[in-house]
Amino acid sequence: MRIVVLTGAGISAESGLSTFRDPDGVWMKMDPIKLATPEAFAADPELVQGFYNARRAQLREVEPNAAHLALARLEKELGRDFMLVTQNVDDLHERAGANRVLHMHGTHLNAWCTACDVRTPWTGPMIDRPTCPACGDRALRPDVVWFGEMPYEMDRIYAALREADLFVSIGTSGAVYPAAGFVQEAREMRVRTLELNLEASMGSRWFHESRHGPATQLVPQWVDEVLGG
Repeated sequence: MRIVVLTGAGISAESGLSTFRDPDGVWMKMDPIKLATPEAFAADPELVQGFYNARRAQLREVEPNAAHLALARLEKELGRDFMLVTQNVDDLHERAGANRVLHMHGTHLNAWCTACDVRTPWTGPMIDRPTCPACGDRALRPDVVWFGEMPYEMDRIYAALREADLFVSIGTSGAVYPAAGFVQEAREMRVRTLELNLEASMGSRWFHESRHGPATQLVPQWVDEVLGG
């Protein structure tokens, strides 16, 4: 069986990372237009870098949870028949043991040099405008996809959906496109679809089956089902 899994902020929320779109999420407290657009970065780079410095530092305070570990176990068993796509910009899937993760919205742990287009692993602050290790220019920004920018790896994701037998969405709001449209793409290609979410999402009606509850309970249970207990 070929499986494509999409994860969103809900899977990392149980590790202690704030979601973005829940009633108490990040974008309810802060204006995304001032923090997550190319225009915001051009207007006030220190404000934007400060926000992402804090989010990057927070990763040191959290650990992968049972849902991350279960997906890593599934990847190990299925190998190339499994693709994990995440909207999350944390590294919890990798720290759980997953090796084939597509970060469609980028990652906090990379810096992108807009001068030479090189991406560099990065764990420290960027607010003091450090130089790019590749070209020496002071043109580093967070390697995250901001509003108005194209997500990464879209060709690979759509290709995997075309070949999949099952598409599973875990911990997503169903509000952020293009990821919110993956379930419709899958159904058009007659791929079975399953949603594992704390509660009904904006896209729940498109799934063949929806299960509601904490990811740390639902995901290990589902992985056990796939692997035969």
